[in-house]
Amino acid sequence: MTFDDTAADVWLPIPADEIAGLPAPGASGWNYRFWDGGPDFPADPARCAFYVVPYMKGEEIACRPLAAMTSVRAVQTLSAGIDHVTPGLGSLRPGVRLCNARGVHEASTAELTLALILASLRGIPGFVRGQDAEEWRAGFYPALADKSVLIVGYGSIGAAIEDRLVPFECARVVRVARSARATERGPVHALSELPALLPEADVVVLSTPLTAETRHLADAGFLARMRDGALLVNVARGPVVDTAALLKEVEGGRITAALDVTDPEPLPAGHPLWHAPGVLVSPHVGGSTSAFMPRAKRLLAAQLNRFAAGEELANVVLTT
Repeated sequence: MTFDDTAADVWLPIPADEIAGLPAPGASGWNYRFWDGGPDFPADPARCAFYVVPYMKGEEIACRPLAAMTSVRAVQTLSAGIDHVTPGLGSLRPGVRLCNARGVHEASTAELTLALILASLRGIPGFVRGQDAEEWRAGFYPALADKSVLIVGYGSIGAAIEDRLVPFECARVVRVARSARATERGPVHALSELPALLPEADVVVLSTPLTAETRHLADAGFLARMRDGALLVNVARGPVVDTAALLKEVEGGRITAALDVTDPEPLPAGHPLWHAPGVLVSPHVGGSTSAFMPRAKRLLAAQLNRFAAGEELANVVLTT
């Protein structure tokens, strides 16, 4: 189906003149409108055919124009997750395609995952505090080498994490996704197999989308099955972990954690996670790197050229 000129706008959170390769406005038949979540809409939302959701602005902003977008045919996130958009999809007409940003965040998120694992195991936060206090904190620290790593959420980001684990001489990498399947690297286990897999892992990485099935996936039972001294790394979404249950485990010193995402988020001043023993917190920066913008622009140019030509869009995760 080709472009319908009754809806003549494309909303972008990046100025159109900064994105190389976009269809020319005259040739495509639409106008590009810049909106990055400000209080005023750039045009009538009813004329929007393709809506690119502002990046990292939260659910309220992401969903605010959706009810008025009566002509929209595609909604594109710039994040791998779509949980901040799905609450507003019920107001859309049938047939609207929701696309995520697969291919944009894999490199950056995988880099941060390895940084969090290595920093936590090798005691880097303690070294920084020691430098501030002019203390020489020598000693023996755990290595990633010879460790067993369990990746929970083996999509494109999970696979990118495994790519970067390869040189570190891990004893093994175990993969888990919603459904079991085979890959060139080995089997992917189903979520239902987690109870048997958790006790064997030294490092458990959460990179799964936030869904009804994965909300509080890492609950008290999940955490209790982790072996003593294991490290939990969350680069997924904060609510994938039950924060109260995690606090009980880390405050007792049985496991440690490295969290790029938290629940609540942003983590407020005074929250016990800030100073919980063995917890490293980064402020949801898995995808916020210099790698983001060039990849995001390439994705948008490719998607809008497909849209203009009436071709199938990439990364369609659901259709209303």
